[in-house]
Amino acid sequence: MMRQCDYHPVAKLIMLQFHPSGIGQRVVATSLGNMMCYEPVGHPWRSPAPDAPPLIFLHNFGGGASAYEWSKVYPAFCDRYRVMAPDLLGWGQSDHPHRDYRVDDYLRTLTEFLAATCTQPAIVVAASLTGAIAVRLALQARDRIQALFLVAPSGFADFGQDAGRRLPLQLIGTPLVDQFVYGLGAMNAIAVRNFLENFLFAQRDRVSPAMVNAYLESAQQPNAQYAALAFLRGDLYFDLARYLPQLTVPTAIAWGTAAQFTPLPLGQRLAQLNPAAIKQFIPLEDTGILPHLELPAETIAALAQFLQTL
Repeated sequence: MMRQCDYHPVAKLIMLQFHPSGIGQRVVATSLGNMMCYEPVGHPWRSPAPDAPPLIFLHNFGGGASAYEWSKVYPAFCDRYRVMAPDLLGWGQSDHPHRDYRVDDYLRTLTEFLAATCTQPAIVVAASLTGAIAVRLALQARDRIQALFLVAPSGFADFGQDAGRRLPLQLIGTPLVDQFVYGLGAMNAIAVRNFLENFLFAQRDRVSPAMVNAYLESAQQPNAQYAALAFLRGDLYFDLARYLPQLTVPTAIAWGTAAQFTPLPLGQRLAQLNPAAIKQFIPLEDTGILPHLELPAETIAALAQFLQTL
């Protein structure tokens, strides 16, 4: 049985140092493990109105990913919305159960997270593969989602074509070898910086030491490799094009024009599948797959404009 949400003693949790001042942590129980949620708890944030809609920020997948990814964007909305930024199961400070992660695990735990934290339909902001999962979440839990703002959403097997795999799958699936691959690529500062500079950002000089440290801290959590390797193996991939035509909630899609793995034409093609629901398609110039971390001001402006239309 799921337990109620509880605030965690923040002094014991290292990841909090990478989030803005006044942000606290809350543990939200799900049937597969506890999720850590970041939200404003005091100065300098003003409490939003009691009926303020929930605004949920969901991070991308990939070694070292966590809610930190949105930490430069979500503060801009704390005074008007009930902002929450959870670490997904298997990432950040959330539980890291040893399991073969599947998309259904995230649909299940996110549905439970929304049920535990939101008394009204939420606006969900999500990126990359998590953005694609958010589309499926909006179809599965229709009464819990008001709108979607998605950054480069992709199931990484869209239109029947896999994207993003740079290592042989048989290598990643080999016992002990896959652990070595994870340790080599995600658990040292040089590799993390290289990954951010060369694959996720458009301009390498935008990668800061704090970003590297935040990704490294998340990647070094016990059992963090299991969710990351599920992503690398392609266990979480699916064809987003199968689900987008069914979407009914108002949606905006933002896309970094320099995004690797999932280029801008893919986003345009996906958006054309459902113009009735996808109200806006916003190219973000000179950014990669994480514009919200690379150029947060542009992402804030795009999200704010979309929220005004709701």
